[in-house]
Amino acid sequence: MSRFKAFTVTIHIAGWLLFMAFPLVFLNSRGQGTPAWSLLQKHSYWFFCYIYIFLFYSNAYYFIPQFFLKKRYVIYTVIVLVLLGSVYYLRPFDKLLRSSGSRPYYQHPRFWQPPSGHMHGSPPPFGVGQQPPPPDGNNTPHPFSRHRPLDSTSLFIFLMIMALSTAIRTVQQWQLTEQRAARAEADKASAELSFLKAQINPHFLFNTLNNIYTLAVTKDDHAPDSIMKLSNIMRYVTDDVTEDFVPLQSEIDCIGDYIELQRLRISNNTTVNFTVDGKPDAKKIAPLVFMTFIENVFKYGISKHENSVIDIRIGITNSAITFVCSNRIFAASRENHRTGIGINNTKQRLAHLYPGKHLLNISNENNLYTVRLTLQT
Repeated sequence: MSRFKAFTVTIHIAGWLLFMAFPLVFLNSRGQGTPAWSLLQKHSYWFFCYIYIFLFYSNAYYFIPQFFLKKRYVIYTVIVLVLLGSVYYLRPFDKLLRSSGSRPYYQHPRFWQPPSGHMHGSPPPFGVGQQPPPPDGNNTPHPFSRHRPLDSTSLFIFLMIMALSTAIRTVQQWQLTEQRAARAEADKASAELSFLKAQINPHFLFNTLNNIYTLAVTKDDHAPDSIMKLSNIMRYVTDDVTEDFVPLQSEIDCIGDYIELQRLRISNNTTVNFTVDGKPDAKKIAPLVFMTFIENVFKYGISKHENSVIDIRIGITNSAITFVCSNRIFAASRENHRTGIGINNTKQRLAHLYPGKHLLNISNENNLYTVRLTLQT
């Protein structure tokens, strides 16, 4: 962020130096021969620079945020018109020309008093399209010559400065909105992960502790091992998944421990197959991205009265990770099958963490509920 601010400041300084060099180049091109250092000492030069610098930053950092972006268009329009009228009255570019010894292009030769060293009758040429007002019979100035001359250059620069500051501020506001949206998506994904962790903890912990208690009461030899597996899962869920991506091996270990603990509560008429094909070395994955589907398998894919088979497979290649799980659909759970918000949360996490790099396919064919998720790595 500090580098970005330094870059922005550098761009602003370079831009204003270029702008401040504009009068020097313009006057030299008109053959004035005024040294640059002499012009820099003139009050009119700094007045010319300061007034447009003020207009740029006041419009970009006050008028645009306070009025235009808040849709107070009428007030903003009035402010712009007032500023335009001020520039018309102050005529900064006209004053700069006069102080440098150059005559404005609109000045009529009849009423121009040449500076010392110039001969009468040798005024500079008129601007393009400028015609001298005709004199009357008494050789007096034409009435229109009393009108305040139009400094079109000052007004043109005013319009350019206002348009440029408006465009820059609008782009900055758009970038800020995009950054806030991206940050909101990241916070949302983090909140969804926290929700998923909280969703796993209460029910799973309660059921597992009951099963371990039963093992302890019956003095089953699997009780210590079950306690260790539960400890590993809780450590992984609460501490190790703080990052967006974790080692794939850690995720596989957590799934394996979760499946082993689930075996404690299912009956013998349910078969659980868990296989891993490929090497997870150096692979990383979003944490708990498979857990919602595995939870649903054990929630809806088992029955106390009918035989069932649960298949969970993880395939690993050089370019992708494939997760497949399937289970039988029982009539008692058909209507409520996967109606929770867990899958929707997982889809949103996948869209955020794997944009354009994942493929999720959920099917209900042959009385089997099958989830196939492919992640490109």
